[in-house]
Amino acid sequence: MKKIAVIVMMLFAYVSFGQNKNAKGSLEVNGVCQMCKDRIEKACIKTKGVKSAIWNVKTHELKVIFDERKTNLDSIESSVAAVGHDTKNLKAPDDVYNSLHACCFYRDKEVQDDHKE
Repeated sequence: MKKIAVIVMMLFAYVSFGQNKNAKGSLEVNGVCQMCKDRIEKACIKTKGVKSAIWNVKTHELKVIFDERKTNLDSIESSVAAVGHDTKNLKAPDDVYNSLHACCFYRDKEVQDDHKE
């Protein structure tokens, strides 16, 4: 019986400790299509400490769950800009933006109009 009580206490402590390290956040990220979504989410997941990243094509909202001991929203935002997508606070380098697939040129008004439904 003591072993069960010890295991339950250890499990409770593990769950309690684990909940404190994760933070949720959201960023506004520009993009227009499914390829943009894949690129943005992949860049986030590759950032150390990011556990979940979901970008909405229509709202341009990126929701992330991350370990705040390992990363923060500024680092995640830098990772997204490094793959060619502007955020509310950071502009992607022009050379990286220009290397995106033609359908992903979200700064171009014609491309934006092509992706509207």
